Amino acid sequence: MAYKITEDCAACGTCADECPVGAISPGDIYKIDPELCTDCGTCADACPMGAIQPS
Repeated sequence: MAYKITEDCAACGTCADECPVGAISPGDIYKIDPELCTDCGTCADACPMGAIQPS
């Protein structure tokens, strides 16, 4: 199960910097590629907004 980024995303980039497989793309709201996501949860732990949830 991949993670998803909610509308609470502040586009700060913290999650993308922490993702070990490069599954997160920038944008107004960052996006996680479910094909690349390994479900490690590092992004969710790093997000200061709490905007990353299991999908």
